Amino acid sequence: MLHKDDITAGDGAKRDVLEDKGELSCRTTSACFRYLESAGIDTHYIATVGPRTMIVKRAEMVPIEWVARRIATGSYVRRTGTAEGTRFEPVVLEMFLKDDARHDPQITPEDAIRDGLCTPEEVQQALQTTEAVFLALEEAWAAQGIQLVDLKIEFGRTADGLLVADVIDNDSWRLWPGGRREHMLDKQVYRELEVPDAAAMADLKRRYAEVAQRTEAFVG
Repeated sequence: MLHKDDITAGDGAKRDVLEDKGELSCRTTSACFRYLESAGIDTHYIATVGPRTMIVKRAEMVPIEWVARRIATGSYVRRTGTAEGTRFEPVVLEMFLKDDARHDPQITPEDAIRDGLCTPEEVQQALQTTEAVFLALEEAWAAQGIQLVDLKIEFGRTADGLLVADVIDNDSWRLWPGGRREHMLDKQVYRELEVPDAAAMADLKRRYAEVAQRTEAFVG
């Protein structure tokens, strides 16, 4: 798996190149997968073999994004009318079909089963694993004084069953240091940029580099 420097938002409507993003994504994803493996959660990760390159198990990707939310913000607030900052206990779990043309519509477990995307057993496993991944990463981030607000992951199907696959990098979550949105470290900074000029992109890269360094502390 080769990590590239592209950064996008709005289902690809907004697109730029963030210098060294591929290397930072590779560092972040590698650290997260190593940490999850140490926590007993199976992933497709095997090894990191270069600044931008990981070796992973071959898997048939399930075209669903699996989302866990601790704090209400962003599209969830717009979609549901829930007050910004509402804390969920337990976390809210959601599923979205990967379809840029339709803007990744939300689907239900029943939809996924009916459309042949997953078996009932796979849906149950993926939802349980999504929650487990969130709780493990939330604990790791909390140890650094950072609130993991929400998280999206994907799964791949192998002969051994479903594995957490694709990436978990700084595009995959919202991170609020001290629980404060104005200090966010994640891709939302890019989404809100009206003019991604050199100074703004340098600031964005600084945040991505900080996240890469912090995730590497998860596994020592």
